[in-house]
Amino acid sequence: MLDIQKIRADFPILNQKVNGKPLVYFDNGATSQKPQVVIDAIAKYYNEINANIHRGVHTLSQLATDAYEVSRGKIQNHINAKHAYEVIFTSGTTHSINMVANGFASLLKSGDEVLVSALEHHSNIVPWQMLCERTGAVLKVIPMNDKGELVMPEYVKLLSTKTKIVAVNHISNALGTINPIKYMIDKAHEVGAAILIDGAQATPHLKPDVQALGCDFYVFSGHKVCGPTGIGILYGKEEWLRKLPPYQGGGEMIATVTFEKTTYADLPHKFEAGTPNIEGGIVLGTAIDYLNSIGFENIAAYEHELLEYATEKLLNIEDLKIYGTSEQKTSVISFNIAGIHPYDIGTIIDKLGIAVRTGHHCAQPIMDFYKIPGTLRASFAFYNTKEEIDLMIAALQKAKMMLS
Repeated sequence: MLDIQKIRADFPILNQKVNGKPLVYFDNGATSQKPQVVIDAIAKYYNEINANIHRGVHTLSQLATDAYEVSRGKIQNHINAKHAYEVIFTSGTTHSINMVANGFASLLKSGDEVLVSALEHHSNIVPWQMLCERTGAVLKVIPMNDKGELVMPEYVKLLSTKTKIVAVNHISNALGTINPIKYMIDKAHEVGAAILIDGAQATPHLKPDVQALGCDFYVFSGHKVCGPTGIGILYGKEEWLRKLPPYQGGGEMIATVTFEKTTYADLPHKFEAGTPNIEGGIVLGTAIDYLNSIGFENIAAYEHELLEYATEKLLNIEDLKIYGTSEQKTSVISFNIAGIHPYDIGTIIDKLGIAVRTGHHCAQPIMDFYKIPGTLRASFAFYNTKEEIDLMIAALQKAKMMLS
């Protein structure tokens, strides 16, 4: 059992009031809050070892470099990558996906196929569209059903020797659906395709094992796992990272430079041009340590309790509909109340201290599928409580009464 009050005490932002009401933060799908240990680690870096890395012989540069590389090792162990150099620091999931898509531009030809799913965030759609426009490859879409699940027989039908890469999220940010990625990875490999897993929404709730999964790429963002913004991870199998060209040119990613020819540095530096987000890279390791100290099995079990409790309470509200009803689901609930725009409800309950997301959640194709403009989305973390859910329910009832 988790000591939720002890955990909540780790997050100073949760103690504040919003519009005179205690903050109820249910927008964890957009970004997580930060524990004091992470905030302290940010200050510690700037107070004690702020220096550029990999380039200086002086003490601070060595200390910063060591801390940065220790963090890379923590991420390697956390996701069970085979080598530390398969872990590339990026600015976030979007950056990571764009790096891979850009690299594949040198590998695709007209008529090749790229598969994405109907459940994707725009960040896992647009880069592939841009890639197809550049190369003449064809973008194909794995369809979804009314429960918000991908239709696996249709996925298998879409796969062929023309398929060069599949890009799919581990968990839908809009609906909370957990996709059967191990099955999808195995099927992609049967036709010789690479596969990228967008783990931005998954990594706050579970611990991915990239070797057990067998994925070619796995990407996620630091800010959704209690870390800083502006830092993310691209995991790639060594064979693929060596095959792809660099995404950017500049300092750090070179071995030698002359005006006639440049040779590139070895992994991981080949993909890490310029001065990185050093503080973010170091402190992401701190955030991962914090989550592992709580335990991802404990997190998953508790968040499932919150999901079941909130689902039952929400369905007691007349005219409320939940979108995304897969049995395999994490602690995200998207819903609407008939006849009322989600933005109007979100605005009113904000006045009561309730922070939820309204809109299309950067997943417009999902909203188009359901023929709706958007939803309210409540996304729960391990520091939320059933009492907070009760406050949200009361606020929704009040908003419904005001707007009906």
